[in-house]
This record gives sequence, C-alpha cells and structure tokens, in this order.
Amino acid sequence: MKFQRKTILVVDDDARNREYLDALLKAEGYLVLKASGGKEALEVAGTHCPDLILLDAMMPEMDGFQVTKSLKQEEATRHIPVIMITSLTDRDSKLFALNCGVEDFLTKPIDRSELWVRVRNLLRIKEYGDFLSEYNKILEDQVRQRSEQLMASHFDTIYTIMRAAEFRDEETGAHIKRISHYSREIAEKMGMEAQFVDTIYHASPLHDVGKIGVPDQILLKPGRHDPQEWQIMMKHTTLGASILGMGRGGSPYTRMGAEIALNHHEKWNGKGYPNGIGGEEIPLSARIMAICDVYDALRSRRPYKPAFPHQQAVSVILEGDSRTSPEDFDPRVLETFGKCLPAFEEIFESHSD
Repeated sequence: MKFQRKTILVVDDDARNREYLDALLKAEGYLVLKASGGKEALEVAGTHCPDLILLDAMMPEMDGFQVTKSLKQEEATRHIPVIMITSLTDRDSKLFALNCGVEDFLTKPIDRSELWVRVRNLLRIKEYGDFLSEYNKILEDQVRQRSEQLMASHFDTIYTIMRAAEFRDEETGAHIKRISHYSREIAEKMGMEAQFVDTIYHASPLHDVGKIGVPDQILLKPGRHDPQEWQIMMKHTTLGASILGMGRGGSPYTRMGAEIALNHHEKWNGKGYPNGIGGEEIPLSARIMAICDVYDALRSRRPYKPAFPHQQAVSVILEGDSRTSPEDFDPRVLETFGKCLPAFEEIFESHSD
C-alpha cells in the first residue's frame, strides 16, 4: 500500500506562530498548508480539503469560532477535524467552541509532545471515518447495482409476458407501446410522483395479458361476440390479475400491472366489469388506463369498425356516443386527458402498427 502523507492546515494571524507550528509538524513528516486569517482558511480548506486544521481562536475580522461554524456548515469541509489553539481556559469558552464543532483543544504556549499526541489521535479518527465513508459508498454502489439487476429482471419478466400476449393478439404490438406513453403522459400531467409515473409506464402494457387465456375462436372472432362469448371474453381481466399474482407480492410493476389488468374495464359510474365497482374504489392506475385504452381502441381498426381519426376519437370520449359516455371516466382523469390531446395524437402517429 502506498503511504500518503497527511496534510494539516495551520491558521494563525501571527506569522511566528505559523512558522513554529510548520516546523514542528514537518519534523513529523506532515505536509503543511498555512493561512493568516479566517477567510483565507476557508478558501484553502475548500480547495485542498486538509486532513486536519490547527486553528487559532482569537483572530481579527473572523475568529476561530466563526471559522469552525462555517467549516461545519459545508458538506466538503464538515468532516475535517479542528484543533483550536487558545489561551482561553474558562469552561464557557470551551463549551462554546465544542458547540461550534471543534474536536479538540491545545492551550498556549504549545507543548510539542501534547501537539503530536493530539494531532496523531485526531488523524487516526479521521482516517477511520474516511474508511467508513468509503466502505459505505462501496456498499451503496453494490446495493444500487443489485437494485438495477433486480429492476432489469422485473422488466425482462414483463416484456416476456408482453411478447407472449403479442403471439395471441396481433393488435397488441404497437398498442402496448402507445399505452405506456399515454399512461405516463396523463400521470405526469396529474402531478403524480416520479415513482408512480415510472411504474405505470412499465406496468400499463400488461393490462390485457389475460387474453392469453381466452380461446382463439373468441379472441380472434371477426365480429361482435354473443352474450356467452362476451362472458368468456370479460374473464381476461381476472385471468390477467391471476397471471400477474394479484395479492401475492412481487415487484411494484407486476403489482400495479395486476391491479390494472383486473380493473381497467371498470367505470367511474359503476357500469363496468368484472366487479361493477365505481368511483375511487377503482385504483387510480386503472382509471388512467381506462381512458388510454378507449382512446387507442377508437383510433385503431377493428373487425367491426374502422379506425377513427384523432378528433373523432376525442369527441367520443369527451361527448359520448352509443357505447361510451364521459361518465365512464374519473372526472379528474378526463380533465387531464383534455390537456394531453396533442401529445396523444403525436404518440399514436409515432407508434403506428
């Protein structure tokens, strides 16, 4: 291991004191920096980050107490130990110095043996503190790397499930990409916290994963479903939640994916499925997903309908038609949707099938 000499900053307005301490410390092999006043001391400490500071208590303009307070308020210098050199011996002065952040004292006139002992002791403490700080950084990096690996694993799982869904339903390719962007756009405009925005972006494509369990003759039927077929088709919500492990823990992405899969066909007015719940009983993620899914379905071609242009799809959602009503949607989400119209149109055009 390469030996690294310790650096000590000596601060004193008396040049003779600075030179005396300089000679004593260099004789012990330390590197010495010098400052003649408080402001200079702060500049040198901020630039060179010494391992220890020997600081005179009584100086003009800015005394040692003020210097110490300033040092301890800055992130870059607060960890540097300070030995205050003073002729003050009263208890109140020492308590005040300790409250300012001073670690130790040397009383004038300075005894060289006492100086070396106190300097060595504080440098050992500083070295151990630096070691712990570096060790904590290493641990934090390892935790961050492991977290990134786990996140990548979660996303791999999500994308594997999504690819499986694509094989069953040809409409889901570009659709699931658009859904991610729509959901994120609304969540951001609603002022949701960053974690929610990130989670819904990755979880929303899982909304129709339950279609994996719907028979081909029903899923791919070129036309409207009869009542019995529709009952089976509606089960894709509960199947999706089951596939994603609803109520069984998992990652935040699969947990939100499960609540979206189960509830994205529920309606604010309580007329949706599978459970007919309404209002805020429906998770917010599913309320956001509901309007995104309807917009994209209206914009897309279906066996029973042509693709609607943007303005017509918006009109259906905001004004209603024979199948869709504004009362189907959370009013706050609906209002936010109205503020996102240019973004929705751009997303659809940028991620077309």
